[in-house]
Amino acid sequence: MNQPAREPNQREQPVLIPRPQVHTEPLVVARDFAAAEPLVRSGTDSNRICVLQGQDEPAARAAAERGRELGHGPTPPRAHTAPWRTLVVIPTYNEKDNLEAIVTAIWRYLDTDILVVDDGSPDGTGAIADRLAAADRRLHVLHRSGKQGLGTAYIAGFKFAIERGYQRVCEMDADFSHAPWDLPRLVFASAHAQLVIGSRYVQGGNTVGWDFKRRLLSRGANLYTRTVLASGIRDNTAGFRCFHTEALGKLDLSKVNAQGYAFQIEMAFRMVRAGFTVREIPIHFVDRRVGMSKMDGKIAREALLLVPRLRGRVSKQRLAD
Repeated sequence: MNQPAREPNQREQPVLIPRPQVHTEPLVVARDFAAAEPLVRSGTDSNRICVLQGQDEPAARAAAERGRELGHGPTPPRAHTAPWRTLVVIPTYNEKDNLEAIVTAIWRYLDTDILVVDDGSPDGTGAIADRLAAADRRLHVLHRSGKQGLGTAYIAGFKFAIERGYQRVCEMDADFSHAPWDLPRLVFASAHAQLVIGSRYVQGGNTVGWDFKRRLLSRGANLYTRTVLASGIRDNTAGFRCFHTEALGKLDLSKVNAQGYAFQIEMAFRMVRAGFTVREIPIHFVDRRVGMSKMDGKIAREALLLVPRLRGRVSKQRLAD
């Protein structure tokens, strides 16, 4: 079971987060995560939203203001606790400069277990993960030999979650492209959907720090995917997600072979074909500022070739019933 959330250490030094932290607009208070969603869709950046979710408002306001001053974002007085046992899966390859910071940031916002799936990072990321796991039993580490791909890393994480009785499993990058304060939003939104996607392409979502070429590639890939698959999902390639493990357990994960963008496309389509409810909530996706992107031409080509095959390969099944 998850361990009790830790009280924040008032003397802690700020963890350096590789994203711009310029806060000139005032906080907005939302009574819970459901009330926060209309605010984000209407254009309020989630880093301005102090979500109470049962916590005392004066204390929550003070903690959120202090968190923003330290560059953390709107930190709660104590990490939010979801009503479901949750695992966050973080695949890593050469993320030594990000790993400890992202783990610390996740636990600042959500009391959850974390699984680091490291593909033999030559920069020592795996050793850092082991050190963190030795200090806190909420962190687990899966070491793999060499780069085996994003898709197989997440499949390994899904199986880990299913076998150990977690009720929710989340996908999240190590590089702060996904804001840690948005993670509880995904988990709480899963009350009404078997898959929740942190989406750049619904109202209120966007990308930060991308050049025109990358924006064009991503939007084009999603337009192409939406047109061919007609799944109703606007951000098929998003990598910030929360699944019901019960739903994942009904899918035949052995048939999922895609990697990178293609893996995200295939998993979302399989959930739709199985009759599960998919919900997209808006996020601001920020380009990494530490380390190298794992995106390359091979991954893009795989996605391009996979999409037209999926409609014939993945049959409709009412697994949600």
